[in-house]
Amino acid sequence: VQLQASGGGLVQAGGSLRLSCLASGRTLSMYGQGWFRRAPGKEREFVSATSWSGGSTYYADSVKGRFTISRDNARATVYLQMNSLKPEDTAVYYCAAALGGPKTIASGYNYWGQGTQVTVSS
Repeated sequence: VQLQASGGGLVQAGGSLRLSCLASGRTLSMYGQGWFRRAPGKEREFVSATSWSGGSTYYADSVKGRFTISRDNARATVYLQMNSLKPEDTAVYYCAAALGGPKTIASGYNYWGQGTQVTVSS
């Protein structure tokens, strides 16, 4: 499985971005998918995750109410809509896939994308 993350960029505080994660190589049926991020000098942290159906979603407290995860299985793509961005959201964002459902810890994921940079200026 290959995961290709895209959609990052430079945005002012209060702005929005939508990240996409395209899966290829095999179907991700029954895989949960998630987003993590790593800011400079910090550990990788969980951002959001969704079940295969999209019926269950999970968010870190720091992004709850601002970020929305969704998926289009027909397009093999997971999205992360990020609104009301803050400078502290600046990080490299990674998408990942977990067999058996969504997880909030990185070690639970089987496949990872290459990351996309998000920079929020104040």
